Amino acid sequence: MDDHNKRVIETALLCAQEPLTVADLTRLFAEDIASGEIDDALLELQKAWEDRGMELVHIATGWRFQSRLAMREYLDRLTPEKPPKYSRAVMETLAIIAYRQPVTRGEIEEIRGVAVSSNVMKQLEDRGWVEVIGHKETVGRPGLYATTKQFLDDLSLTNLQSLPMLEDAAPMAAAEHLGQAVMEFDPSATVETVIELDENGQPIIQSTSDETNAEVEDAEEVEEVEEVTPEPEDKSDEQK
Repeated sequence: MDDHNKRVIETALLCAQEPLTVADLTRLFAEDIASGEIDDALLELQKAWEDRGMELVHIATGWRFQSRLAMREYLDRLTPEKPPKYSRAVMETLAIIAYRQPVTRGEIEEIRGVAVSSNVMKQLEDRGWVEVIGHKETVGRPGLYATTKQFLDDLSLTNLQSLPMLEDAAPMAAAEHLGQAVMEFDPSATVETVIELDENGQPIIQSTSDETNAEVEDAEEVEEVEEVTPEPEDKSDEQK
């Protein structure tokens, strides 16, 4: 493919608001261009941008230009709005779904050892990262959760096989791997939080749920942990 046509593809990708597929890019030209030529041009463009602040990546829904991770600290200075931070419960639940899918809510709870609150599942569904893809043929026919293409796009992954390999199968280890992408993990968070700056430039932490809901969620998790540790039978009634 000549330089002009490669420049056309490059411009289209830079101006596109959504990832573009090879089929989308072939529509740029009046003449017939084989998909193999488009593929070759994309690889050449990808190589040409290797030493720049932007990179051309292939994700689940197509090709797109995006800023490199090393540029985030500089770009963040242009706006006070920060990426959301997610709690341990949210990150562990997402990691279990990503690596064990399809999986039921009960299976997630069995792996984590605590109940999964409705607020956690709602955050993941509202973010567009997980969805119910069917129901397990068992009592109650519980929903089977799996990740979405939006999840792959947000983590700049082509497919599920591109997920980081895990040396430790623990949910938190998987969560930390996923946390290296567009999301940030906050071990002290109990609900999703968004950092904003006040008039003096100081960070303000705002919760997507009120304090009461956060306390209820914490209490549910503590209660679940306490239930799995029964008291000795020889305790007196007064001690109990």
